[in-house]
Amino acid sequence: MSFSAASTTPAADKGNGASISAVHHDIITAHILTRLNGQTLAAVACASSELRAFSTEEKLWRDISTAMWPSTTDTRVNDLISTFPAGHRSFFSDSFPLLDYSPSQFALSPSSRTSELISAVDIFYKGELIFSKVQESETESGWFLCSPFRVDLLDPKETFPTPIRHVGEGQKSLKHLEENLSLSWIVIDPTRKRAANLSSRRPVTVQQHWLTGEIQLRFTTILAGEKNGEYVQCGTVVTCKGTEGGELHVREVSMHVEAMEENHLNGRESLVILQRAIEGGKRRKEINGKARLEEYLEMKREKRKRNERREKAFDMICIAAGVTIFMAFWSFVLFR
Repeated sequence: MSFSAASTTPAADKGNGASISAVHHDIITAHILTRLNGQTLAAVACASSELRAFSTEEKLWRDISTAMWPSTTDTRVNDLISTFPAGHRSFFSDSFPLLDYSPSQFALSPSSRTSELISAVDIFYKGELIFSKVQESETESGWFLCSPFRVDLLDPKETFPTPIRHVGEGQKSLKHLEENLSLSWIVIDPTRKRAANLSSRRPVTVQQHWLTGEIQLRFTTILAGEKNGEYVQCGTVVTCKGTEGGELHVREVSMHVEAMEENHLNGRESLVILQRAIEGGKRRKEINGKARLEEYLEMKREKRKRNERREKAFDMICIAAGVTIFMAFWSFVLFR
């Protein structure tokens, strides 16, 4: 009996001291790591050098990216992502955290000009994909640089059906869409091999037009503007329509960049802001889109008040100057 006890002790010690290298490579990569999401896989890579070697395999990150963003299965996008510094792992790192509006001190390199931006867009309802599209936007023509920046994924008369039932007017229907519809809009810079998700993921506002009955969902990301202390709103709009009891049809999916003065920025201005955000913007895992929008609206109100005070002071100066000139003129006429 003592021999048996003695013989089992080394085996137990050996088991307690076994490292991850004792587990077969195929078991780790095919049966363990494939069950993890991107965040967990990134955390596992920090545990040890051995796990890092397993966790950086391109296929793992490609599968995670395509599962999260089906639009990346597009051949052009997939080939482009493969040229990123670490392939799909770099793409996931760029695109999964949401952009924060904190101003960046990052300066763009003037050495390479971006000839196009690629949008990879996915819309989900209750976690199920209902729309996916990839669109390329050229960025060098005079028309793009001087016209208001806008990316439309649907033609004016184009719509696509959804499995969402239109239950008519009322806050209950709008609340249902707010809670169950999500959007991902990833903008890819092919020249710099960087990407960023410019959607707030969940809609920040859901409104129904009082006359047409159309429902408009807005997804917003706040970005730092060209000047210090200025911010802009990168807004994505999804417009739906339908008859009561029938399916909702989406007739608009678009993006634009709007300044605090509520004017749409042109292509040149928007391109600079988007490139800075993509390449140098800070990422945050969790961002409250509604809270960020409210902070932005508060900044707009404060700026409007400052402008009103400045204009009022200027008006008073003009009035005082006018009165002074008027009195000086008549004093000269009457007492010369």
